[in-house]
This record gives sequence, C-alpha cells and structure tokens, in this order.
Amino acid sequence: MARIAIDLERRIGTVDPRIFGQFVEHLGRCIYGGIYDEGSALADARGFRKDVLDAVRPLRIPILRWPGGNFVSGYHWLDGVGPKEQRPRRSELAWYAEESNRFGTNEFIEYCRTIGAGPFICVNMGSGTMDEAQAWVEYCNGTGTTSWANLRRQHGHPEPHRVRYWGLGNEMYGSWQIGNMNAHDYVKKARAFAMVMKRTDPSIQLVACGQNGWNDWDEIVLGGLADLIDFHSIHLYTGTSDHYATVFQSHQAERAIRICAALIERVRQRDRIAHPIGIAFDEWNVWYRTRSHEDRVGGVEERYTLTDALAIATYLNGFIRHCQVVRIANFAQLVNAIAPIFTSPTGLFLQTIYHPLRLYAEHMQEVALDVHVSGETYDLPARQETESVGRIHHVSELGPFQLLDAAATCDETGRTLTLAVVNRDRERDLPATVDLGSATVTGAMDVWEVNGPDVSAMNSFDAPQTVDVRASRVERRGARFDYTFPAHSVTVARLPLSR
Repeated sequence: MARIAIDLERRIGTVDPRIFGQFVEHLGRCIYGGIYDEGSALADARGFRKDVLDAVRPLRIPILRWPGGNFVSGYHWLDGVGPKEQRPRRSELAWYAEESNRFGTNEFIEYCRTIGAGPFICVNMGSGTMDEAQAWVEYCNGTGTTSWANLRRQHGHPEPHRVRYWGLGNEMYGSWQIGNMNAHDYVKKARAFAMVMKRTDPSIQLVACGQNGWNDWDEIVLGGLADLIDFHSIHLYTGTSDHYATVFQSHQAERAIRICAALIERVRQRDRIAHPIGIAFDEWNVWYRTRSHEDRVGGVEERYTLTDALAIATYLNGFIRHCQVVRIANFAQLVNAIAPIFTSPTGLFLQTIYHPLRLYAEHMQEVALDVHVSGETYDLPARQETESVGRIHHVSELGPFQLLDAAATCDETGRTLTLAVVNRDRERDLPATVDLGSATVTGAMDVWEVNGPDVSAMNSFDAPQTVDVRASRVERRGARFDYTFPAHSVTVARLPLSR
C-alpha cells in the first residue's frame, strides 16, 4: 500500500493565486467565436459570449495574458483602439489569417474586469518599436494630460486601466517568430524597451522572454536583464500518444523550474540584485496532436482525453511544490485553441482538462505543505524519450515515477487541508494510507473526483459529461486513514483538522 505523508509543520511557502492564470491569443477561434462573438444570440451587448463567461468564472482567473503568443510579434496596438468601424483589417502573419481588430486593448481590459482578472499585456518586440511599447503603457496607465492618455479618454475610458504586468516580447528565440533574434540582440533591445516602459510607469512589473528554463538563451537573458525585470518566463508544451509518457512528461516543468530558479539565484548573487525575480510559467499545456501547418491555420483545436487531464493536474501539483519561485502561470489557452472550453455557434462543452483547472483554482489554499509519497513506481522505457513536443528529451532520466502524485495546501491556521492526488495508473485503483503526523481529521471530508471510463475518454457536444466531476462526502477520522484512489483519476479533498 502506498503512503502519503503530510507534515503541517513543514510549510514550503505561499501559493500565489496567479499560478491559476490563463492566456488568450488571436489564434483561430479563441477570441472571435470564443470569448467574443459579435452578433451572436449568445453574446451580450459588448459582444462577450455569455455562456463562455459562465464557464470562465468558475476558473477564478487571477491574471489573463494577451494578445499573444506568436500573434503579438506582428501586432500594432493602435489598430485595435478607437471606433470599431474605423479599425483596419490586417493580414495576420503568425497564424496565416486576417485580423479584424474588432477586439483590442479596451475590449480586453473590459473582459478582464468582467471576470475579475488582472490584465497582463505582452508587447510587440518583433515588428514593433520601443516608442510603440512606451505609448501602449502610457495609453493604458497614463494619468497626465499627454496625448496618449488623452487618446484613451477620447476612446471612452477616463480612468487609467492600471495594467501592472507587461511582457517583453514572446518567444523571440524562435524561427517561427516574426522578428526573431539571438539572445544577445534580444537583451540589447529588451533593455531599451524596459527603460522607456518603466520610466513611463515605474509601478509596472516586467516579464522577460525566457525559453524553457534550461537553455543558453535563459542564462544570457537573465544575465542581461536581471536588474530590470520582475519575472522570467518559461514556455513548455508536452504530450505524446502514449499515456504514461504524457502524464510523466509534466514533471519536465519541475526540471525547468529547478534549473531556472538556480540561474536566477546565481545572477542575483553575482550582480547583487536586491529585488526578487519570480518565474512566470506563462504558457503551458498538453499540445501535440494539432501542430502541423494545416492545424495551425485551422486554429489548433485540440481535443483532450482523460490522460491529458491527469497531465494537467500533475503540472499544477508541480507549480504548488515550487511555489517559492513560480509566482505566475498562464494556461494556454482559454477557449477553442488548445483550450478547456470548446464552443460552437449554439453552445459549448467543457473539455476534460477544464475540471482539474477549476478544482485547483477553487479549492487550493494559501500555504503549500511538504508531501512525501512512497509507493509503486513506473519507469518510462528509453524509447519514449524523444517522442514529446519541443525537443524534450530524456524524460526517463527523471524516473522512476510515483504512480500517485500529490500536493497539499492548508489555510494559515492549519485548520483546513486540501489534498490533491493524481493516480496515473491507467488500469488499477491504488490504495494509500494518508498520514497527517500530529494533525487529525475531525469530520467528514469533501471529495471531488475527476474521472471517466478509460484514459482515452473525451467530452463532446454529444457526450459532454463522459469525463466529469463526482462530488461526495467521506467519513474519515484520526491522524492516519486509508483511501483508495481510483484508476486514472484526479482527487481533490478538503479535510477539517485539529492539531
């Protein structure tokens, strides 16, 4: 039998709610036909899809990243402000489309306000200029009587938008990115952007364009920008056609975090950087099925299985385990494009991956606890190492992997515990003893279980609840209790405690 030991005296750190952030990009039907659908009977007067809003709100999104993604490296923000009938329609070169510019800065800010999210804007460092980025900050946040602040007022927004988070470009290392460059050139350009943006509004926080946390790019960028930035980004997409490779590849995120955190610590010590630099894991997901040119033109409408939901929960457990350094994370993306919410002109359904995203955002608490899992393990064969997306090699080096993956949080008083356990075994229920040390369970625990008939199960318009959440109350008492975690499941439990 497996053992899950939780020590309430060993507090890892504070879980930043910003790790439950999301991302929307002008890609396929993410914006148009997704969150924004002018003329639809399902949209409100602003063009926001009401059914999508109803699905988005339970995700409790604290921070929303926009407008890209690859899209931003060819995006000029002035095209998307002012009267909509006067906005130009442009060729969109990142995703081989046309951009109507009907959804722009002010619509994005309004959407953030509607769902209670903080706006996170990424600036164009591909075809864009330093002056353009500076003007965007001043348009959004300016309080004086400058032309850019006055232009915002003329557009119907007398009060500043107070956009706190600004990204210095997107994936500028990539050959697929408009205006891509080497790391040294990026540092030089980003320093110039950062200077004028910070001088325009010293209160903003800047996110450097990182890669996957462990490359030369990351080391060079951190070395050149540490004095100016507040966060360094990591992007990671994983997944293969093999169940076990997919669920265990999520641990690559933790490898990326560990290495990136060491790079941050090194440069802060070397250069005597006093302010903290966090990790913004601002693009992450399972994405491997829709990566061809045709799929990209078609909007990368990935359909997700139960396997993918288990991988998503494993990512989230990793972010909680590394809460001291991961301060922001943005799931990519929110609607239709590699997304938990999937729409049609007449409705929507929730993909399998929606459920762990909602449960973690809803039930995880502020203090991360030390958790030790011992039990049966699984070792990936070496042949799986090169099948994943984005040249992620040697994932088997991280194994053998525990079939049960767990994370735990509590409130500041230690009176309520949230335990999340992912059973990655594709066939077997796994019994475990949960050991709370000096704490005891004082009453029934609330349990939410994400599951379906098998790991390949997925939801659809015809069968929207094939993979769903089952809620129950389970009687358990004492400092130790046994619980059987069903095969291919995510279990989130809330336990009342005394100490």
